[in-house]
Amino acid sequence: MSAGRECAAGEAARRRTFAVISHPDAGKSTLTEALALHARAINEAGAVHGKAGRRGVASDWMEMEKARGISVTSAVLQFAHRGCILNLLDTPGHADFSEDTYRVLAAVDCAIMLVDAAKGLEEQTRKLFDVCRHRGVPVITFVNKWDRPGRDALELMDEIQREFSLRPTPVTWPVGPAGYLRGLVDVRDPGHMLRFTRALRGAHEAAEERIRADRAAAEEGGDWDVATEEIELLEADGAVHDQKGFLTGTTTPVFFGAALSNIGVRLLLDAVVDLAPPPGARELAGGGTRPVDAPFAGLVFKVQANMDPAHRDRIAFMRVCSGVFERGMTVTRAASGKPFATKYAHSVFGQDRSMADIAYPGDIIGLVNAAALRVGDTLYAERPAAFPPMPTFSPEHFAVARPADIGRTKQFRRGIAQLGEEGVVQVLVSDVRGEQAPVLAAVGPMQFEVVAHRMAGEFACPVLLEPLAYRLARATDAAGGEALNRSRLVRGEALTRLNDKTVLALFPDVWQANSFERAHPDARLAPLIAAHT
Repeated sequence: MSAGRECAAGEAARRRTFAVISHPDAGKSTLTEALALHARAINEAGAVHGKAGRRGVASDWMEMEKARGISVTSAVLQFAHRGCILNLLDTPGHADFSEDTYRVLAAVDCAIMLVDAAKGLEEQTRKLFDVCRHRGVPVITFVNKWDRPGRDALELMDEIQREFSLRPTPVTWPVGPAGYLRGLVDVRDPGHMLRFTRALRGAHEAAEERIRADRAAAEEGGDWDVATEEIELLEADGAVHDQKGFLTGTTTPVFFGAALSNIGVRLLLDAVVDLAPPPGARELAGGGTRPVDAPFAGLVFKVQANMDPAHRDRIAFMRVCSGVFERGMTVTRAASGKPFATKYAHSVFGQDRSMADIAYPGDIIGLVNAAALRVGDTLYAERPAAFPPMPTFSPEHFAVARPADIGRTKQFRRGIAQLGEEGVVQVLVSDVRGEQAPVLAAVGPMQFEVVAHRMAGEFACPVLLEPLAYRLARATDAAGGEALNRSRLVRGEALTRLNDKTVLALFPDVWQANSFERAHPDARLAPLIAAHT
């Protein structure tokens, strides 16, 4: 093995690349910030809603995110902890941004599933877990907000096992019911309890005191007795962490805590280092795998423009999958076979970034002003490689977009094209409507809010959006599209998706689509991937 390959394999073993997933308002961005705080990557944690005297979280950098208190785009935070390099990807929690989250999950090796102590498993949590299972991404569970009233801990464990067919194996266990948290027990060290003193507004780490079992029993009384009995019950039932089961997706290690209070976060952060898998061989589109010690190959999973308002640049986020990446190296874009220069490569921490001279498997690199790159692109050196393409979800909401000021048509076209390339929405055009009135297609209506906000703020071109009464899209071909546009019996129309030239047949409902298929049996209609699968 050459020195370069040995270096790639050794550095890959030190990487942990993971995402945080959850239903909206479960505390995902707060946990992301708390993890960075405990790793000493930041000096003070912010709150998602930016309440009095506190900053917004580093991963929520868009003005709309700060104003609304939700994540509408994924963000990357890279920091070190206990000799490892952690690449943390914060994902949008809202279902309307499922495509962005799906793309992020294609770039990670593990996920932290956040569960609200009071609400348990919620709809978007279920959907995202299904994506993790489909992609073979192992899941660590963090039961959040245990400092507030909530459900019984054993009840939550039963719910995870029942709904996910996933065996929960607690690594930490709460002393005291939800809303009356007295401390945590690391089940690997049951002779002690960890007691926490919350910092003011949770801006700093919670002070942690390690207490012997006899003292905990004397001071906590019944709460300690209940906790130890429940731990013994779980152990007797075989709910003990199994690393092999975790990596194969049959078990999930469970941690309890409160992200806003920074309670239990250090134990979770240590678990990422100790339990989460390092980067491994990745599947190729044509079959086979690309090992981490192969020559360089990377996957572009996200494109984002205007992260730096002063420069209005464009950045392509690339996961290094194999080999060693060096800034300035010339690589090949698999989709075109053309060379691509990597002169401007940055490491990213939320909106902040710095020049990256070298990166290894698992690292996330931002390629600046990479106008030629698209989501799903593979870049490689020496030995050709192509990773499986990113799927596009079936849109369910459609709107015609027009500039509010016809004199800003140039800015309108540039902005819509940019947002389409980023995957904020799908952009559809037809010969009838023309490019001056593209149809925007979205999984959820909040995507249109992002379009309106960014077009006005970043491209100085407010837009008018006219909703269309379509709710169903099917892939077809040119002949099918022509038949649909000529049809007088079926409500619908065909448009071409700009990013891949796929012809989409749009219908108000399934009944209209079925009617068209009966009237035109030779026309091809193929279902697209649904956002809820």
